[in-house]
Amino acid sequence: MIQYNPKDWIIFIFRFHESDTFRRLIPMMIFIGLYAGGIAYLELEFWQLSEKSHVKNIPLMHTTVGFVLSLLLAYRTNTAYERWWEGRKTWGALVNNSRNLALKLSAYLSEESDRNFFRKAIPTYASVLSKHLSNEEVSQMLFEGLDLKINHHNHAPNQVAKILFQKANELYTSGKITGDQFYIINDELQSFTGICGVCERIKNTPIPYSYSAFIKKFIFFYVMTLPFGYVFSLGYYVIPVVVFIFYVLASLELIAEEIEDPFGGDDNDLPTKKMAANIKKHVEELL
Repeated sequence: MIQYNPKDWIIFIFRFHESDTFRRLIPMMIFIGLYAGGIAYLELEFWQLSEKSHVKNIPLMHTTVGFVLSLLLAYRTNTAYERWWEGRKTWGALVNNSRNLALKLSAYLSEESDRNFFRKAIPTYASVLSKHLSNEEVSQMLFEGLDLKINHHNHAPNQVAKILFQKANELYTSGKITGDQFYIINDELQSFTGICGVCERIKNTPIPYSYSAFIKKFIFFYVMTLPFGYVFSLGYYVIPVVVFIFYVLASLELIAEEIEDPFGGDDNDLPTKKMAANIKKHVEELL
C-alpha cells in the first residue's frame, strides 16, 4: 500500500506515481487523440460539413447517456471500495483477535513450552493466510520450531487453525486450563476461520463479467462518438477535450479494477504481509 500525506494535495497534481492511471492510459490516450484529430480533419477539411448538419446534434445523445454513465461509474467505484474496506476491516479483526488470544493465554499458561507454541503458532496463521490469499506457496521456514507440516494440496489456513484448536483442547484435557478458560478463548479460535472465509469470499467473487464488460464498452463507445458533434463548437480543440474525458472515465474504471481485489500485489492493495508481521511482533511481546 502506498503511504502518503493526504494534506499534500498540490503535490499529487504534478507527481505521477508508477501506479498512476495516467501512465497506464498513455498509449490509449494517444490513440484517442489521433482518432479525434482524424474525425476533426474529415468533418472540417475533407467533408466540410456545415453547422446545419444533423451531425452537430450528436451531443444531445451524450447529455442523456452521460448521466447514466456517471451513475454506473459511481456504483462501480463504491462497490470496489466497499470490497477493499471490508477486506481491511476483516484483517483488522484478525489483528485484534490475535492480540486478545495471546493476552488471555499469557494469563492462563505457566509452562514455557505451551507459551512458546502459541507465540509461534498464532502469527503463523496470519502469515499463512496472507500467502493463501495472494496465491503464494507456503514456505516451510514459517514453521520453524513447530510440529507442523503443511500439505500444499489442502487448505493451508485450515491446517493451522486445526492445530491451534487441537493444542487448546489438549490444554483443557490435561487440566492446564479450565473449561471456562477454554470457552473464553474459543471465540478467538473460531474467528480465525470466519475471517478466512470472508477474505476468500471477497477474493473469489469478482464483479460479474457482464457488468464489468458493459461498462468498458459503454465508456469506449461514448468517447469514440464525442468528436463527431463537438468538432463544430471546439474545432481541433476537440482533441485535448476528448482525451481528458477519456482519461477521467477510464481512470475510474481502472481504479475500481485495482481495489476490488484487495489481496493482490498492486500498489494500492492491502499490506497483509506487514499486518502479519505486526501480529507476530505483538504476540511475541504478550507471550
